[in-house]
Amino acid sequence: MSHNLDVYMPVLILAAFAAIMFVGALLVGKLLRPHNPTELKVSPYECGEVPIGTAWSNFNIRFYVVALIFIIFDVEGAFMFPVAAVFKRFVEMGEGGPVLALLLLFISVLLEGISY
Repeated sequence: MSHNLDVYMPVLILAAFAAIMFVGALLVGKLLRPHNPTELKVSPYECGEVPIGTAWSNFNIRFYVVALIFIIFDVEGAFMFPVAAVFKRFVEMGEGGPVLALLLLFISVLLEGISY
């Protein structure tokens, strides 16, 4: 077994170049941008309105539940499209039944989570 590390040299050069560019961009930005904070500039901005109250307020949990349900179905669609694209090949190989069973099991687990 050969331990030739020369194959990693392009990756190391690219990583060093990326780090230099990152630090360089931060330094150039710090040198060029104006620094004159005022009370108005450092105050919180709320869509053109003066903020009222604190940032710690109660939100209705239904908004989070709707967002989580959307993410669940979005991921379900992302996982089902590749299977649906090659399902015909599975049927031709004689594996259509088990693949369909696994797909239905996947959907049933998601439906069980939503019903819970």
